[in-house]
Amino acid sequence: MTPHIMSVAEAIRTRRTVRHYRPDAIPVGTLDALLALAIEAPTSWNLQDRSIVAVTSDEGRANLAWATGGQPQPQEAPLMLVFVAEPLSWREDRSDVYEQARRNGAWNDEFIAMFSAASQAFQADLEERGLLREYAVKDAMIAATYVMLAAMEMGLATSPMNGWDEVKVKKAIGIEGRNDLAIALLMSVGYPAEERRHPGRRAQERNVFRELYGRP
Repeated sequence: MTPHIMSVAEAIRTRRTVRHYRPDAIPVGTLDALLALAIEAPTSWNLQDRSIVAVTSDEGRANLAWATGGQPQPQEAPLMLVFVAEPLSWREDRSDVYEQARRNGAWNDEFIAMFSAASQAFQADLEERGLLREYAVKDAMIAATYVMLAAMEMGLATSPMNGWDEVKVKKAIGIEGRNDLAIALLMSVGYPAEERRHPGRRAQERNVFRELYGRP
């Protein structure tokens, strides 16, 4: 029998937030494929100003359970992903990013020179307005969304988690005291031990508008 291949639309419609998981480990190849898809997510100015920490050890997950106030996901899921935003990464050397784009035929030297200068100016303006963290967190959240959809295709369930103590999460993943980094999101990943029903969404006309907010 030909295996069912889930479409993106099906993944979006059938994904549910799962809080309880079977203890089955996620195969290394599956985890590697999931993370490879995560880093393909769009990122502003191609800064790639987000990282992902994959936590599978009993100790690491226990530390994240502590950081989340004892929620079940880190205790039961075989994998926890911590999405780390890097607001100051724009100050780092980005020559490897430009060289890769050059090799891939995506950017030429003229574009790279223009893009680099414009990117630096944009980030400097964000810094002046206190928005660097916000923009880096946005990039991390886009990557997290990619993970949720890719996981569905692989038969995995997820739970994006926003109830945690940032100081404790940083300590759990070894970046205690790093004020240059921010925690964007925690996500549990594993094989579901429960079936969650869709609670439904409001009618589209309630929160989808044309041209102006509030216009049906």
